[in-house]
Amino acid sequence: MSILPQTGQSLAPLSRIVRVRMASSWADMIAFLLLTGAAVLVIRGAEGMAEPLSHLRMDPVTLDPANLPAYALRTTLRMFAALGASLVFTLVVATLAAKSRRAEMVIVPALDILQSVPILGFLTFTVTFFMGLFPGRQLGVELAAIFAIFTSQAWNMAFSFYQSLRSVPSDLEEVSRGFSLSPWRRFIRLELPFATPALVWNAMMSMSGGWFFVVASEAISVGNTRIMLPGIGSWLALAIDQENFHAIAWAVGAMAVVILLYDQLVFRPVVAWADRFRFEQTASQDRPQSWAYDLFLRARLLPVVFAPLIGLGRLLMAIDRRPARRPRAPRDIAPGRVGQVLWLGTLAVALGGAGWLVIGYVAYHLAWRDAATAFGFGLVTMLRVLVLIALASLVWVPIGVWIGLRPRWAERLQPVAQFLAAFPANVLFPFAVILIVSWHLNVDIWLSPLMILGTQWYILFNVIAGASAIPNDLREAASMFGIRRWQWWRQLVIPGIFPYYVTGALTASGGSWNASIVAEAVSWGSQHLEAKGLGAYIAKATAAGDYPRVTLGIAVMSVFVIGFNRLLWRPLYRFADRRLRLG
Repeated sequence: MSILPQTGQSLAPLSRIVRVRMASSWADMIAFLLLTGAAVLVIRGAEGMAEPLSHLRMDPVTLDPANLPAYALRTTLRMFAALGASLVFTLVVATLAAKSRRAEMVIVPALDILQSVPILGFLTFTVTFFMGLFPGRQLGVELAAIFAIFTSQAWNMAFSFYQSLRSVPSDLEEVSRGFSLSPWRRFIRLELPFATPALVWNAMMSMSGGWFFVVASEAISVGNTRIMLPGIGSWLALAIDQENFHAIAWAVGAMAVVILLYDQLVFRPVVAWADRFRFEQTASQDRPQSWAYDLFLRARLLPVVFAPLIGLGRLLMAIDRRPARRPRAPRDIAPGRVGQVLWLGTLAVALGGAGWLVIGYVAYHLAWRDAATAFGFGLVTMLRVLVLIALASLVWVPIGVWIGLRPRWAERLQPVAQFLAAFPANVLFPFAVILIVSWHLNVDIWLSPLMILGTQWYILFNVIAGASAIPNDLREAASMFGIRRWQWWRQLVIPGIFPYYVTGALTASGGSWNASIVAEAVSWGSQHLEAKGLGAYIAKATAAGDYPRVTLGIAVMSVFVIGFNRLLWRPLYRFADRRLRLG
């Protein structure tokens, strides 16, 4: 009996095994180099954060292109540190707000207030605190900068996650109740996976939004004190002071390279991974692709490296196997109402006491006409915000829907959108000043677009997330039944994207109020332009170290933002929950 046919038959599987093992070896090698390089960069960038504060005076920020890679590394580490803190904050705080009515009554208004507080307002009161924690060390200033970037990232992610947890499809909730899942297992197995795609897109937006305020975060100016940390933001601040267009171009180029790198190595793989959690009953034809994600899937090294995280994940999945509690009977609800009244009373007393302290502090230093002036400036800024949000919605909602329904195009445009969202308004200050001065334009009108420059992308990214989350089976059904044009928008697209749009518009409006600090008062060298508005009022008071007026401006801005949210965005949220849920 000849063995040649058997040998020939065994060679093909053997060759496939060899190719698979060679591919895995190459994947392991590349993954090892990427992880090692990332670890070296993190250690190298973190070394400078522990140096003495006096080192900043001995080795100040300079516009030498040779220093730009190190500056870009320091800025990127600060932003990822802030993003990690924002993720932890989101998972804890937004979940509490979505799960507990009492916690929601505190957290949601607090988020409204916090997103309205400008970054200069945080820096005014936190720099001294963090520097006091680590006297004489750069670490205190670094923490202040990271916290400032955190304040430009966390609120958007928290609102997105809160909205996702509130909009879990009802049929999935019924399934979880049918399996008697405990609250913890329901969160791990249902709610967190359902909210992950939208959270990933909003994390990208938050990362880009951090770039918008990176100048204020790294070139910290409060009163007569100015501290410049090595980074792209301080480079830009110095280049603007010196009217150096070449240095600005170098900084923009470095930003583009950094954004492209972390898009390819971090966000695109995460988007491809998060696509598995999309809520749909039929398979999508086009799924996000990522060479880095495919590489990590082939690598056998990564399961070993991330074994502790995998073990932690399994432990979390195994925690709390108790069945869900039975629904409370109607008689059990009455005591809860009494507790809710007591809770509301406690909140009212706490808020009243805080308001009394603020009013007393401002009234002691300022007159009532100052409050009237700040309120008038707030009305002007509110008008700008309303007009700009409406215009941005008309432009970016159709574009976001088009991109979100086409994953291939979303992959191509993702880094472009991130770069545009990250583009600091400060870079456009020279052109805005030159244009307004040369053409004798109205400052109150033509400085306004700078407010929406960095915040309009909240609308785009959330609409993309909403459009990509529309179940594929619903899209196929709409195509089969010939639903077109306005009917297609009214019955499929608007219900699918509306909760996401509300989240994007809410954070965009809050971000626009925040951006008014840098957009209503711009400088280029010795030229300074100032538009009438609450942002310019706060920026001017901060530069002068006038804490009573800073407090008054922040308080007035908080009142406007909370009122705006309560009268417009919260009713739209409730409408989306009641009427516009695809699940």
